[in-house]
This record gives sequence, C-alpha cells and structure tokens, in this order.
Amino acid sequence: MVTVGGRATVDVGIDNGQVVQLGGDMSGSREIEATGHFITPGGVDPHVHLTPPTRQTDGWNWSDDFESGSRAALAGGITTFGNMCFPERDQSLVEAIARDDEEAQELSIADYFLHPVLTYPSKENLADITTLHEQGHTSIKIFLSFRGFDRHVPEFLEAMRIVEKAGGITLIHCEDAAIIDCCCNLLREAGKIEPRYFPEARPVQAEAVSTYRAVGFCETTGCPSYIVHLSSARALAACHDGRSRGVPVYVETRPLYLYLTRQRFDEEDGAKYAGAPPLREQSDVDAMWAALAIGNIDTLATDHAPWLLAEKLDPELDVTNLRQGVADLETSLPMLYSTGVLGGRISLEQFVAVTSTNPAKLFGLYPQKGTLGVGSDADLVVWDDQACRTIDGAAMHSRSDYSPYDGMKVTGWPKYTISRGEVVAEGADVIGKRGRGRLVRRGPHRSI
Repeated sequence: MVTVGGRATVDVGIDNGQVVQLGGDMSGSREIEATGHFITPGGVDPHVHLTPPTRQTDGWNWSDDFESGSRAALAGGITTFGNMCFPERDQSLVEAIARDDEEAQELSIADYFLHPVLTYPSKENLADITTLHEQGHTSIKIFLSFRGFDRHVPEFLEAMRIVEKAGGITLIHCEDAAIIDCCCNLLREAGKIEPRYFPEARPVQAEAVSTYRAVGFCETTGCPSYIVHLSSARALAACHDGRSRGVPVYVETRPLYLYLTRQRFDEEDGAKYAGAPPLREQSDVDAMWAALAIGNIDTLATDHAPWLLAEKLDPELDVTNLRQGVADLETSLPMLYSTGVLGGRISLEQFVAVTSTNPAKLFGLYPQKGTLGVGSDADLVVWDDQACRTIDGAAMHSRSDYSPYDGMKVTGWPKYTISRGEVVAEGADVIGKRGRGRLVRRGPHRSI
C-alpha cells in the first residue's frame, strides 16, 4: 500500500465504504488477493468538463456526460472528479451548481465535486460565492482568456478576496485575450489559417504574461490560486517566482504537455491535438517532467473535454477557432504510471501526491479522499504492472472516438478500481451502476 508518506505490505480492511483497519487479523465477506501488486488511493482529478445533456450547445457540446465520463474515469483509476459548472445566460452560480448536481446524481458512477465558473462578476454572483462555500463548494474558476475579463478586473479581484475570506481557492486559466486576438489577426492577414499555425495563435507569451498576472492577483488578494493546465517553462517560471516569496500559488499540468509537442500540428490531422494552451516545444515537455520530479508541479489533471474526431477536423474551422480539448480520463493515470513510475522518472509516492493527495488537500477533500487511512473513504486502485495495452480511443469508454495517444503502448493499468468499498471496475470492465456517485461536499482549502 502506497501513500505520500511511504509504503507498507499490509492488509486493508474495508467496511461500510470506509477503511476501518490496516493490518492485523481480519476477515470479510469478500477478499481480493493483491499480493505482488501496488495499491494506491483512488485518483482525484479536479479538472474535467462533462456536459449534462440539457446543456449541450454549439459552444460546449463535449462528447461526454456524467455517465460516460465517470465510466472512463473509473476504468483509468480515477474515483473522484471535479467538474466545471458554466452558468447559462441569466443563470446564477447557485442555479448552475444545482443543475449539474441534479444531473450528476442521476448519471455519475464516480464521486464528484463541482466548481462554479465565474464568467461575469455581477453583484448577485459575488454574493453567491459565500453561499456556495457554506454549501461545500469551496472554489471558483475564472478565465483570464475571456475577452470580458479585462473589463471587470476590479470585480474579479473582489471575487478572489471573497474566496480567500471563505477559506476557498480560485482556479485560473492563464492566457491573455488581447495577445491571442492580435496573433489571430496577424495570422489571418498573412493567410496562415491552417491548423498547423495553432501554436502561433495562442503563443507562449500569452500564457507567460497571463500567469505572471495571476500570480500578482494571488499575491495582492492573498487568495490561494491554482493555475490550470500549465504548459510552458516560461509560465512555470512565473509560478516559481511567486512561490519563492511564499505566494500561495499552485500548479497543475495535464497529460498533453508530458507526451506531445507542437510538431504534432504539422500532421495532416493536426487539429485533433488542439487544446488551450497549445502543445509546446520539447524543452517545455522536459521542464514539465523536471518540475513533477522536484515538486514544482502539484497536480496532474486531465482537463478532459472530448469531441468526436469529425468535429475536431471540421473543415469549416480555421486556426482561430479550432475545437479545444481531448479525452484523457481513462489514459491519464496509466500513462503516468507507465512512463513516470515504471519509467523511473518519478516515485510511486510522487505519483500518489500529484494524482490524489495534493488535489484532495487543495480542494478540501482530504482526508476523506486522497489517502488510505482509517476513516477515509475506501477509494483505491490495485495496479497490474504487467498489463500492457495499445491505446485505441475508439474502443475506450469515452464517447470521443479517438485518443491523441492512439497507437501508444502503455504498461501498468488498474486491475481493480474500488470506490467507497465497492469494486466498480475490473480491468477495463466498468461494473459500477450509474447514479451511485455522490457529491462530495468540501471543507476549506488546505496547503500542501
């Protein structure tokens, strides 16, 4: 059994959905023989985009809802996920959370928590932040990449002050809208509108400038801030600069930036790799791995936002409006286990930290989630180091019909995935029933 504190050969006793005993004499109604296998806490992915069927529009029509997305998550060893809740026009943050919770209760197989997305900082929405924190939704998300952000900077800073006072954390998407707009205009004028120019449409300076700005917002308000899907060495340096002064800023990266580089956009179907920020250089990939190894990146999350391949390759789209996001919930942990742990880049303890314990602490889930201790939820994964599969997105649980990693061989997959004491997946076969997932009401943010 592996936690961030180390590892031990020990029996794990589970009753009524919780870990109730570690070691010693025990017997149960079911015994799982796990000798020779590592057991880790279930994955906690704090950043996904699952679209309830009632909210599928042209703008946010991702392929997965709470059922298919949670199925993919459990097949990949993720037992708890955090979904981004975008309010519809004229809908309050409280109403958006209630809408997504209702649909998740009906559909989700895995446990979940919800992040309200603050797209417009009206007086009503600012007032909702405290209410939502009291209900156990102790975070908000803001996008520096949205054109409306700069018109309302004082109000967004006020939102961060409210979050800080309530004991929560703010998630921040760091790309500068003005730089992106300028780059897109320059590309149009030059006739460079093919997908291969996507990295130039959202260049590294857009991320770096915005990340320095986010660190400044964090330093000014004192609000713990979580930089989502960081992709570049320059943005990482901005976070390191703040952290060196004790600024409470935390860093997430996602699998795309560990395995792929911008050269993928030179492929004929390069649009299928589009995400925000875009894929970067090999030097940035190396920087992400180095930061994982020394603790300068705190979490690995998927930003799971899948599309059908035909939607990604729609010929009506150009470099300025490619559909962003890929399916990653089923492959995220196995790929990190294969390349990171078995490949000798990170230890098992570091694997547990970035995929489970750190996100659980940052988002107020610990110690209910993110560890294996007496009293914690019995969410755990039994790993099979010998299992080798070739990734085939069309055959996986996401409704997306491809994976950006199609054809890659991955060694090390979950043998059993257990959620609150229930075996919900055996290998790639998910046997948990829809609607069994529960909303996890969160406590205050905890530093790591």
